[in-house]
Amino acid sequence: MNKGKIIKVLRKIYIREINGANLYRQLANSEQSEERKKILLNLAEAEEKHAEKWKKRIIELGGKIPAKTSNLFSTIKNWLLVRTGTENALRRLEESEEKDSDAYKKEAKIFTEEKDIDDIKNTEIEEKAHAKVLKTLIEPEHPQQRLDFILKREKWHTQGAGGWVGQAIYGANDGLGAVFGIVSGMAGYSGGSDVVLIAGLAGALASSLSMGSGAYLARKSEKEVYQAEIERERKEIEENPEEEREELSLFYQLKGFSKEEADKLANKLIEQPEQMVKVLASEELGLSEVSFPNPVKEAFSAGISTAVGGMIPVIPFLFSSGLIAVILSLIISTVAHFAVGVLKTIVTGRNWFRSGIEMTAVGIITAAAAYALGLLLSPEGHIIP
Repeated sequence: MNKGKIIKVLRKIYIREINGANLYRQLANSEQSEERKKILLNLAEAEEKHAEKWKKRIIELGGKIPAKTSNLFSTIKNWLLVRTGTENALRRLEESEEKDSDAYKKEAKIFTEEKDIDDIKNTEIEEKAHAKVLKTLIEPEHPQQRLDFILKREKWHTQGAGGWVGQAIYGANDGLGAVFGIVSGMAGYSGGSDVVLIAGLAGALASSLSMGSGAYLARKSEKEVYQAEIERERKEIEENPEEEREELSLFYQLKGFSKEEADKLANKLIEQPEQMVKVLASEELGLSEVSFPNPVKEAFSAGISTAVGGMIPVIPFLFSSGLIAVILSLIISTVAHFAVGVLKTIVTGRNWFRSGIEMTAVGIITAAAAYALGLLLSPEGHIIP
């Protein structure tokens, strides 16, 4: 048995479990649903039990417990992930649990003692179970055909993946990409004169106002749709109270209530039509007045982040001009594109390096095309008399 290699792997596993437990607890602390909070805390405790088991094994083998279980990058990533919203965070955690299960399967190959092999196998099974639990929190695993028929497969998502953090990331992405193209095109046209600065500032301002107003109107429209759906539910209760009562009873049965308990709750609510409207809107469509993002907050997040992203290519032209400013703008914009690509993985869950490279490639291609167009139309090139 290669004791040194086994200790190294166990230390890696221990860190992974501690980080998983910490993330579950962070998400539970920000969760408003008591039911989800309880499940997340149970998952955190399970991860902590795993960590404690590996901690004891490391000590048995004469190894040292890692003094540091997280770095600055993972701390910032987890902080942002929690703030992207419960749905996105749960999807990322589900993917993480599946990856952990696969990792245990690979790591099991280095162990030779039967006790270690059994422990690894049991933990792998538990990680798979964790992934399934998270999946049920995101989307029901066994929808009933009758319920689907009554609901006519109505779906509603009150907030896109990522919340305000996602909005900010995509705002920075749009601002950076648009203004980098403008700056590159004007640099090709003018050779890096002061006109690049003016065009870049104007582009950043226009992009910021456009994104901010767009986010505001989108969120405002969602609330108007909510109000329309409330009216539709109210009308359906008036016209088909028995069908709506049965629908609500089925919902409670899916949540674990017995048929008798579910019928009792539904019968009680049918006596209070206005309250039933709100319950049906919440249960059937996932709609709630408190679930809607604040339009002003969304507009501010999108507008400011777009302005920040748009200002990055312009910065060198605030202090310089000509070829030097063009080169500096290219360098910092390329780095910024890679950084934004990495940040996008908090929402998308993709590989951070691949996402960063992809974003960088798109930025460079866009800038090259814009620069070529500017150069083609430049008076210096005698294209224009």
